Amino acid sequence: MNQKQLNAFRMVMRHGTITAASRAMNVSQPAVSRMLADLEASIGFPLLHRPGGKAVPTREAYEFFQEVERMFYGLDRLGQVAEDIRALNRAFCRVASMPMVSFELLPQTLKRIVTEHPGIDISHDVHTSPRILDLLASRQIDLGIAQTDPGRKDVEVLAAYRTNCVCVMSPKHRLASRREIRPGDLDGEPMVALNFRTLTYTYLMRCFAEAGVAPKIVTETQPSYSACALAALDVGIAVVDPITPGIFGDRVRVVPFSPSVPFDYQVLKPTGTPMSRAATEFFNLFQETIASQPHFGEQVHNKTA
Repeated sequence: MNQKQLNAFRMVMRHGTITAASRAMNVSQPAVSRMLADLEASIGFPLLHRPGGKAVPTREAYEFFQEVERMFYGLDRLGQVAEDIRALNRAFCRVASMPMVSFELLPQTLKRIVTEHPGIDISHDVHTSPRILDLLASRQIDLGIAQTDPGRKDVEVLAAYRTNCVCVMSPKHRLASRREIRPGDLDGEPMVALNFRTLTYTYLMRCFAEAGVAPKIVTETQPSYSACALAALDVGIAVVDPITPGIFGDRVRVVPFSPSVPFDYQVLKPTGTPMSRAATEFFNLFQETIASQPHFGEQVHNKTA
């Protein structure tokens, strides 16, 4: 007993005659008759009477047909499920990102996912980079956008992007009209610094030390959004990523900082696990979103997912 034989029997029962069944299956009438005969031999009882060349279902055929229909319903259902998976109509992707990409970059990507692939169910959370790395390592999320330690072996970098930090201040600040700000310009200026545990803090302090400048840090905060909010209130100048200040509009003035202080971030996945099709599509759209606007960063590393 095989699926071809069962399908031939099903078509005969549905269409009433072997001739009609052969047309529906696009095979010859003798081929259908042969498959039915082989099925009857396999199951050990007749399914059709053939008086005068006609095919009349037996009582047992009707009972058997009910089970065959249930089986084909299951196969049809499996086919539909497979099609839904192929077309990303029933998919799930868990993403976590650091705050700086969560105000503009992630929403733009999520909008594209919702528009182009409404069947993908996206879960997005905002965490600090260390928390995102832990979630990836424990496989609680599919993708993370964070800053990672190059020495970690439990996460894999899919793509890395580099931006350069900028100075953010109140529009009425005395340095707001500058085209560029250097470390010496900030000597004695009240500053809002990102938390000392961040890479940005380390890079910035190194930059000041090399310039022989002792920064006047009035407060440390995390994340960049908080630093920009304090800068908007004229608490001090903040040196942050170039993406976050855009949320504040004309409440802040943004001035390039020189020399360059990098603010890098990476797209990451758990090591040793293949990406789902939904996660791959999200990653591709995320890359396209970044490429569409230069201030989102320059790609410095990319690995085919």
